[in-house]
Amino acid sequence: MIGKLKGIVDSSGEDWVVIDVGGVGYHVTCSRRTLQNLPASGGAVTLSIETKVSDEAIRLIGFESDAERDWFRLLLGVQGVGTRVALGVLGTLAPADLARAIALDDRKAISAAPGVGAKVAARIAAELKDKAPEGASLAAMLETPVNGTPVPSAAPMRDAVSALVNLGYPQAQAAGAVAAAAKGLDEAATAEQLIRQGLKELAR
Repeated sequence: MIGKLKGIVDSSGEDWVVIDVGGVGYHVTCSRRTLQNLPASGGAVTLSIETKVSDEAIRLIGFESDAERDWFRLLLGVQGVGTRVALGVLGTLAPADLARAIALDDRKAISAAPGVGAKVAARIAAELKDKAPEGASLAAMLETPVNGTPVPSAAPMRDAVSALVNLGYPQAQAAGAVAAAAKGLDEAATAEQLIRQGLKELAR
């Protein structure tokens, strides 16, 4: 199984790129976002690869990072999500943006991806809420302002998430609760305030 390709961009199309690795051209299907970030023909590139084997063919799916590949695998586990829909989601939302959308149950953001209706967006948000790659929801929550408004500083948010995890809540669920709590608090919010509001979010 191929897990990574490092070579030269040979050619590309709407949803694919050919990577020349030592004179062998590998046809790789990619998301729109990954394709947009590739160098021009002749440029060096490294892609994380998911190898999909079927009776008809061996298909290579390429990603610009391991994190994107991890989200692809998780998305495929959701009912109604196939390769095309998963790539559509990742072409619309970067891994950190997808993590935040799931943590905040932002179905509108998820449904902005091509081929994702309201029902599929709801399933993605519900089924992946506690399955995000470890640290992904927390990283997105700490790095991204909420609707352009600065969130509380990183340290209190980390402490609040850690406290909720110690109380027995899954990391992704705790991160989502603290992210939601941060929407109603200012930059000076303490860990204690975030914990109290986070518990209220979890109780809903």
